[in-house]
Amino acid sequence: MQEALNMPNRLEQLCLERGMRMTGQRRVIARVLSEAQDHPDVEELHRRAVEQDPKISIATVYRTVRLFEEAGILSRHDFRAGRSRYEEVRDDHHDHLLDLKSGKVIEFRNPRIEALQEEIARELGYRLVDHRLELYGVPLGPPGKPE
Repeated sequence: MQEALNMPNRLEQLCLERGMRMTGQRRVIARVLSEAQDHPDVEELHRRAVEQDPKISIATVYRTVRLFEEAGILSRHDFRAGRSRYEEVRDDHHDHLLDLKSGKVIEFRNPRIEALQEEIARELGYRLVDHRLELYGVPLGPPGKPE
């Protein structure tokens, strides 16, 4: 088990490849982000990090997140909820649907949406080089029952 803790996680490895100095607290924050299955905000990252190192301050989490974002290894999303949420930058493209009732972020891929975006860009005289799609919704109630 101790060996697994000493092995660099994905984010830590990216930091090392970019020549960043990795303190113990940065390693903990990188591990928490690498293990996240959701899109946590800074407060949630702090809560998870202090479970592993009670000395990590919220200011340290803010600084580390900004550093990771500037290095291009962390992506910030400013969903309507008012707090920035974060995820590891990945090679596989995906879009997001935010459940406005629960705050849950659902990742999805849809080839029809991707093709339509390319088509729209071409019709307007552009070659699409990047995009970000965020959908916001509420769960549908059972069929026939109004919300």
